[in-house]
Amino acid sequence: MFFSVVLSYLPYALVTSFTPGPNNILAFHTVGQKGWVQGRATLAGIVAGFFSVMAVCALGCYQLERLLPALTQVLPFAGALYLFWLALHLLRSTPAKDVSPRSTFWSGFFLQFVNGKIILYAITIYTGYVLPAGSGALFPIQPFVLTLFGTAGFLTWAVAGGLLQSFLRRHTRAFNGAMAAVLALCALDLLF
Repeated sequence: MFFSVVLSYLPYALVTSFTPGPNNILAFHTVGQKGWVQGRATLAGIVAGFFSVMAVCALGCYQLERLLPALTQVLPFAGALYLFWLALHLLRSTPAKDVSPRSTFWSGFFLQFVNGKIILYAITIYTGYVLPAGSGALFPIQPFVLTLFGTAGFLTWAVAGGLLQSFLRRHTRAFNGAMAAVLALCALDLLF
């Protein structure tokens, strides 16, 4: 049951984890500008904050299903609309401008609580894939799994930094188009 649930949301989790977003840009910039030694505090903050948000969203979605089960029937549609919006946004987006964030544990940690991408990521997965599968007993494990995907994404950006930036700047339209198509398929999967 656990692996079938993870496999059902795997395409969405991978696209969301590896496409540009606040965590990936912060990790890319921090390690690219300050190196691994000075950037490790920020990276640790991202992981700790990411897990905290995943756990809070898991608890919230689980309680919501217990208290207002009818509402959780509507949330997958909201998640699908978000995925379609994200796909459209990806198609229209251009490479991000460089920013200079401070390299601290807390800058990485608190970013997670205002990072709409990961909050909606968690809510979409919990209400669209995990809860409908009836895997309530496995629900406490999901924040760890989602944090692993998120960590893999931003560490990839940190490691591949310059190479990935160069590729994305040259092939932005093609890459964004492919990612948008995967997101649209995930949205359709939520609806049907």
